[in-house]
Amino acid sequence: MMTKTQLKNRFIHACENVIAAETELTEIDSKFGDADHGLTMHKIADAIKASVEASDGNIQEMLDDAAMAVMKLNGGSAVPLWNTWLDGMQEGSPQTEEIDAAGLRAMFASALEELDDMSGAKVGDKTMMDAVIPASEAIEAYEGQDEGELFSLAAEAALKGAENSKNFVSKFGRAKSYGEKTIGTPDAGAVSMSRFFEGLAKEG
Repeated sequence: MMTKTQLKNRFIHACENVIAAETELTEIDSKFGDADHGLTMHKIADAIKASVEASDGNIQEMLDDAAMAVMKLNGGSAVPLWNTWLDGMQEGSPQTEEIDAAGLRAMFASALEELDDMSGAKVGDKTMMDAVIPASEAIEAYEGQDEGELFSLAAEAALKGAENSKNFVSKFGRAKSYGEKTIGTPDAGAVSMSRFFEGLAKEG
């Protein structure tokens, strides 16, 4: 079992990891985007971190607070996508102070379902889904009881997915107009998502 405090700490690590990657994300996004992804993700991560730190409710309420905090932000396309993902997460999470591996599977399955409905992007379209989908599939496929191991496998899958996005042509957003030129550069949204999962895999 993982306590709400342990899960909260993992979310804080995830946010700190994204904030630390701001320069990297800006650099990637400056090639074919608006060069604002690093700043937008810093804002999103700040909002999530502050909300989970301040939340005194159960796991579902904590995730609901995080989704609401992101919804209030002004920013690029990442804001509604992250809000939807977090909202899906809270819908699939328990109204308790603890969560087990099965609970985490349900939580991330619900998050993917909501995000998939909104985004419509698949692996290979060069979006954040290149990291979210493999990470979610790794969680879904995990049959053990160790929550820490579940997050490690998800982080590994997200990182591979983000790396793999280098091989694709952008099919969404401003980068779409650059066509074949986008091959060789990973998707900024996939990289920020992989940094988030990397942080979730950190204990403490």
